[in-house]
Amino acid sequence: MPAPDIRRYHAVAISLHWLIAVLIIANLAIGLLFGYMARPDRFWFMQLHKSFGITVLALTCARLSWRLFCKPPPEPASLKGWELWAAQAVHVLLYVLMFAIPLSGWVLVSSSPLHIPTVLFWSIPWPHLPFLDSLGDAKAFSHQAGEIHGLLAYGMIGLLVLHVGAALRHHWTLKDEILFRMTPAFLEHFLRRLRGEKA
Repeated sequence: MPAPDIRRYHAVAISLHWLIAVLIIANLAIGLLFGYMARPDRFWFMQLHKSFGITVLALTCARLSWRLFCKPPPEPASLKGWELWAAQAVHVLLYVLMFAIPLSGWVLVSSSPLHIPTVLFWSIPWPHLPFLDSLGDAKAFSHQAGEIHGLLAYGMIGLLVLHVGAALRHHWTLKDEILFRMTPAFLEHFLRRLRGEKA
C-alpha cells in the first residue's frame, strides 16, 4: 500500500528544528556535568556552553522569522482536540524557554562579579549587558539569575521528555505520519522500516 502524502515542514524549518535540538541537548548535558568537571576544563566548557546558548537564541529568532514568512503545514485532521491543545501548549512553552534560558544565562554572566569575558567559539567577543553594572549587589543578583537559569533548564528537560514522548507515541503506537512532518524526506523509508512497515 503506498505511503500517504505527508505535509512536511519546509526544509529550512526542519533544519533549524534539528540544529536547535542538538544544541539544546548538548548544552543541557554540559550544564548538568559542569559541577563534575575538573577546574581546568570548566573555562573551556563554559565558553562552549555560552556559545551554544547564544547560537540557540539567534537560531530561535531565525526560526520564528521563517515561520512568519513560511506558514507551517496544517495539523493532521486525525489529532484529537486535547492532543492539538497539548501540542500547541508544549510548543509555545518550548519557544518561551528557547528565549528565556539563553537570556537568563546572559544576565547571569553579565552580572557576575567575576567579570569573565564571553568569547563565542573562542573567536567572537560577545558583550555583557551593560545596565547590570550599576546593580548595588551584583553578587546576589547573579546568584538569583543562576537559580532561575537552572530552574528553566530543568523545565526544558521536562518539556523535551513530553515532546519526544509524544512523537514516539505517534510513531510507534499510533503509527501515524506526525514524526515524518519534521524529518527529512530521505529518512522516511528508514523510519518506516524501523517500525516494521514494508517498502
